[in-house]
Amino acid sequence: MMNKNSKIYVAGHRGLVGSAITRKLKELGFNNLILRSRSELDLLSQESVKKFFELERPEYVFLAAAKVGGIYANSKYPADFIYENLLIESNIIYNSFINKINKLLFLGSSCIYPKFAEQPIKEDALLTGELEVTNECYALAKIAGIKMCQAYNKQYKTNFISVMPTNLYGPGDNFEINNSHVMPAMIRKFHEAKINKAENVILWGTGTPRREFLHVDDLADACVFLMQNYNEDKIVNIGTGEDLEIRELANIIKDITGFDGKIIWDDSKPDGTPRKLLDVSLLHSLGWRHKINLHDGIKSAYNAFLDELANGSLRE
Repeated sequence: MMNKNSKIYVAGHRGLVGSAITRKLKELGFNNLILRSRSELDLLSQESVKKFFELERPEYVFLAAAKVGGIYANSKYPADFIYENLLIESNIIYNSFINKINKLLFLGSSCIYPKFAEQPIKEDALLTGELEVTNECYALAKIAGIKMCQAYNKQYKTNFISVMPTNLYGPGDNFEINNSHVMPAMIRKFHEAKINKAENVILWGTGTPRREFLHVDDLADACVFLMQNYNEDKIVNIGTGEDLEIRELANIIKDITGFDGKIIWDDSKPDGTPRKLLDVSLLHSLGWRHKINLHDGIKSAYNAFLDELANGSLRE
């Protein structure tokens, strides 16, 4: 198990997931964190990652670094998504093995599961059907990361575990309109519509797909819990076990942001997977459950957006 002085590398510590894991570790008193920004360490470079591991010799690795985005970004830049994610995970997993780290936790994504998987989705649904076409390349890269961890465990007896979080949100999210996920994109759209006194907000799709959302601080808590308590080869879903329609989500965000206009659904745009709810019975059996309810979580995400807007750090 990690102790308070263990050397812990959080790859992607400035992203939504990595920053939350870093906050959680600091909150719990882990004080020997190894953190590198993109300008300090190019994770796409095999040589740079090799030198970093040889120099720093981390004992534990949270692999949260990834190229991520919503439907628009995944559809427009599929080559970038598969190439960069394959390089990032291959470089870190391989060098973790070479340098004999104690344990690695790989962050996958619920989009790895088949588009029409039985709901709620169990871990053993992996590779039992076709993927959602709008994020196929990202999903394939993440599946490769899972299989790479399992292959090293099988061949070299490493302790590399993989977790599959559901849709995430919270402080540190990307609020760009075209390159973000559904919740942060909605938060920004509704806020800007309110400020501009717009009569309506146009949202993609029909609003009928169902999605599950987990606050990123809950995810971080689960990741630290699993790093300390789980050592099996089987992947672990991380979620709430609860979902809602996208149109329900839109109405909640509309109310929280204070927008009083209409919502128009553009059904010429893709919906994505009809439903995506994770079976979290394995996680619950291990002793972990989420703590942050959706309404309170969205309020915190909106406040994080307002903070970014106020300090000028919001990306266009």
